Amino acid sequence: MSIASIMVSVDPGRTAAERVRLAAGLAERFEATLAGVAARDIDVPGPVGDTVAAQAAYEGEMAELATELDRAMAMFERNARAAPRTGWRQAAAAPDTFLIRQARGADLVVVGRDPRADGAGGMGAAPDAVLMQVGRPVLVVPPGVDRLTAARIVVAWKDGPQARRAVTAALPFVAGADQVFVAGAGGEARFEGPEEVSELLARHGAHVTTHLLDAPAPEVAREILRFADRQDADLVVMGGYGHSRVREWLLGGVTRDMLRTSSLCCLMSH
Repeated sequence: MSIASIMVSVDPGRTAAERVRLAAGLAERFEATLAGVAARDIDVPGPVGDTVAAQAAYEGEMAELATELDRAMAMFERNARAAPRTGWRQAAAAPDTFLIRQARGADLVVVGRDPRADGAGGMGAAPDAVLMQVGRPVLVVPPGVDRLTAARIVVAWKDGPQARRAVTAALPFVAGADQVFVAGAGGEARFEGPEEVSELLARHGAHVTTHLLDAPAPEVAREILRFADRQDADLVVMGGYGHSRVREWLLGGVTRDMLRTSSLCCLMSH
């Protein structure tokens, strides 16, 4: 496994520059290409009313968007200098949809934990929507983090295809880690094969230990983060669980809690 192409969501939020620097550091480590991706939807004039005024309003919005995208690209270029190769993609489109479409050419997608609360406005790609639809590993970066060493990694194990894909996606990080901790939480954790996952990672060269955490279902995310803090970890690897009902993405409880509260980077796959 290798990472040759990374895409990072870019927006005008307060922590976007940190996210780009982190992604650039990963691109440097893996000798990967880093692409910045930015988009915002605009209002398209309707078929009724004053068409001249509507067209003028549309052109004004397009000009404003062009200015915003120019600023976003400049910020990306300033903060992506560590990456060996860079690219840029932009559009007048919904940011989630555009990033998901562009990610067909990526090994890893990097997004902010809550860019809209961070001041990203209409350019903020929501991590839950991206995670559920992108079909690629997603690295969710919390505020205040601009570097990821991944020297000590916690694998939050719950047996299922999502977690299995997340472990596979984490192998490039595992190869350079000092220590990996496979942690299962909850009453069923001992029956979900955490020891077998540890054996797999050991075959890939990891220094790995297995841990069973005692936590009721509502406390699983909190206990995983407590455990990660005790181990001085900076990366959590886990499956991202959820489903779609009509047009609303409904996340599983642990996934939702991690996206809302984790102060550590989370590598997730759905």
